[in-house]
Amino acid sequence: MSDGIRFCTAPDGARLAFAVHGDGPPLVRVATWLTHLELDGASPVWRHWLDGLGDRHTVLRYDERGCGLSEMGARDPSAEVWVSDLETVVDAVGLDRFTLLGVSQGGAIAVAYAARHPDRVSELVLYGAYARGRRMRGQQPEEDALVAAIRAGWATTDPAYRHVFSMLFLPHGTPEQMQWYDELLRSTTTPECAVRLFEARGGLDVTAEAVRVAAPTLVIHARGDRVVPVDEGRLLGRLIPQARLIVLDSDNHILLSDEPAWSEFLGAVREFLGVPVEPSPVKTALSPRELDVLELVAAGLTNESIAQRLNLSVRTVERHLSNVYVKLNVSGRAGRAGAAAAFAGLRAAADKRR
Repeated sequence: MSDGIRFCTAPDGARLAFAVHGDGPPLVRVATWLTHLELDGASPVWRHWLDGLGDRHTVLRYDERGCGLSEMGARDPSAEVWVSDLETVVDAVGLDRFTLLGVSQGGAIAVAYAARHPDRVSELVLYGAYARGRRMRGQQPEEDALVAAIRAGWATTDPAYRHVFSMLFLPHGTPEQMQWYDELLRSTTTPECAVRLFEARGGLDVTAEAVRVAAPTLVIHARGDRVVPVDEGRLLGRLIPQARLIVLDSDNHILLSDEPAWSEFLGAVREFLGVPVEPSPVKTALSPRELDVLELVAAGLTNESIAQRLNLSVRTVERHLSNVYVKLNVSGRAGRAGAAAAFAGLRAAADKRR
């Protein structure tokens, strides 16, 4: 389901934009900076997140104050304000109990909300998240340098200063993804708002709330994350009583659709939430090369053997296989077996038509 973009009003009068899409049990994605409800749907960076989460859940997402279609409002951004905004949006939709997803800075707000509302959060999922902002974990010089980059070139047509953020958030992005993200930054907020939001993040500390979280929690983090060090994910795993930690082999703070870590993330989340991961009908036709790769997977070959057989690089095989997983709606540890089973079904159907 999708009911378009709607608005609600925070206690200080700020108008907050939100949207609902997908089908299934409710999942609320806590807002992060640099989103835009109108732009993200066609994004080469975020579209697969919307599709992957909305495929099995009814997803509520919103632009945080000062970004996208939401207003900054009278109050300065802080943990209290961000939690209040989350409360406002959830109440506007009328949700009683739901899964809460916190990505990056949204993870700190998700932790604080879950600690304060144990009756409403059924499960907590944290990706690339932290309990302590940059200043609280001894990264003041880095924060100062990034604030200087915002002030120097956020609003200019030259993307050089904004590209610093693209390289941090998606270091292995394609040129198209990098260019889109560079433009998103100045499209979603002003330099003044960006500084206020960024500096407010640096002072976050929800370590005291983390130990009070009652919901079962899945903490997922990319091993080479350049925005939030993996040790911050490990800290969350230690602090939250019912937490399980998974570390993915990726350097991207925002997982991209063509990397194996994205399929692993989606599979781990579905497994944790008890969502069936069996293959469903193919949404998009497989390309001839994807069929070649899938046939060899079904034959039991490793990625290295497939690369040698098809004269491809292992990285290219991984990319084809990741695309196959998305098209077949299989992922995680069960992805390879599910893909092989799907190929057997496709071959049987083809034989029956002969």
